[in-house]
Amino acid sequence: QVRFVESGGGSVQPGGSLSLSCAASGSIFEIWDMEWYRQAPGKQREFVAKITFAGRASYDDSVKGRFTISRDSAKNTVSLQMDNLDPEDTAVYYCNADIVTPSLRKHFWGQGIQVTVST
Repeated sequence: QVRFVESGGGSVQPGGSLSLSCAASGSIFEIWDMEWYRQAPGKQREFVAKITFAGRASYDDSVKGRFTISRDSAKNTVSLQMDNLDPEDTAVYYCNADIVTPSLRKHFWGQGIQVTVST
């Protein structure tokens, strides 16, 4: 069984920084793409950033230059450093990973974590 647990988040003023982390544990053989999504109130869940197995990162235009995704494959973790935060970044953030176990391959989601940017 695989667990995928998020940590970090919280509240910050505009222009501030926050860091999110997501750790996978359990019977994991390999993790391919790892991603972050977010969902603001009344809106659909949207893509934020992705990092491939090889470490190549890509970002939505709205966060490019402000957010940095990284991974530690030895620890099965993915992180999101968020700088110069804007109130429009307020949302619940979800991590997602393409995980291979001894019996299957599927996308797992974290439980979601709140990020609030306000004065």
